[in-house]
Amino acid sequence: MAARRSFTDSDTADEAVRTTCDDATICKRFATSKGYWKDSCLQYFVRNVGERKAPEINRGYYARVQGVNLLLDAFLKKTQCLCQVINLGAGLDTTFWRLKEENLLPRKFFEVDFPTVVARKIHYIKTKPPLSKPIIDEHSSDTLLLEPHALDSDRYCIIGADLRDVSGLDEKLKKFQLDPELPTLLLSECVLVYMTPAQSSSLIRWAAETFHTAMFINYEQVNMSDRFGQVMVENLQRRQCSLAGVEACQSLDSQRERFLKTGWENAEALDMMTVYSVLPQEDVARSVAGGVLSGQT
Repeated sequence: MAARRSFTDSDTADEAVRTTCDDATICKRFATSKGYWKDSCLQYFVRNVGERKAPEINRGYYARVQGVNLLLDAFLKKTQCLCQVINLGAGLDTTFWRLKEENLLPRKFFEVDFPTVVARKIHYIKTKPPLSKPIIDEHSSDTLLLEPHALDSDRYCIIGADLRDVSGLDEKLKKFQLDPELPTLLLSECVLVYMTPAQSSSLIRWAAETFHTAMFINYEQVNMSDRFGQVMVENLQRRQCSLAGVEACQSLDSQRERFLKTGWENAEALDMMTVYSVLPQEDVARSVAGGVLSGQT
């Protein structure tokens, strides 16, 4: 009779990290319900809008989503979509479906997350035609490769993997036709901070060494030594969620250095106030007006 594996502190920490996926999706769902931006697919991952969120949270998510989209879309247009995208720690992200709607799909769109998160997302895709149909429409054969923790099609692939195991990640991605010769955009949003500096450095170095042409968008905390940062750390610790990589999040300079030290030729870092100021002002005005009309400010 096999012995059941004991539940460890590491398991507890990983489960706490996995719950942040739901936190982000719920916040996005509420913001879109108030008109900050449009997302037709979030409703299939989170049915209810949920409790009211502070306007600062809505605007923060608006700037985050629009800032990432601006860079991603620029990369796709620059490469004429002859590229691939790897969303690291994708959670319940809906970017693939947005790009499909806007006719901006890359050659292939990869998503990676914990196997349990991936299994949930595959379930949603299988049971919600508005999610599955765009994938099938872009697939050339009659059958999709479907495993408990992986779904692979011609243009979309979701894989369950641990980002701390770089060799395992590389093996799984190549199994599903990752092409190191294609221009590649890697995306991570509040992911590296949950890894130790050695683990995230290994992942960033792998990305720098694997692809001939690549861009890495990393959305993450900075100024974590100020009072606001300390409160964030304390709140997460109460949920048994440790920010193992917080030392790389001390400043914009420390964020730049982590990339320059791991094989990247150039690295730029912007705070979100700067990002907010360079977003198209007509979109900013429209999003704020939508929030005001819905009772937000």
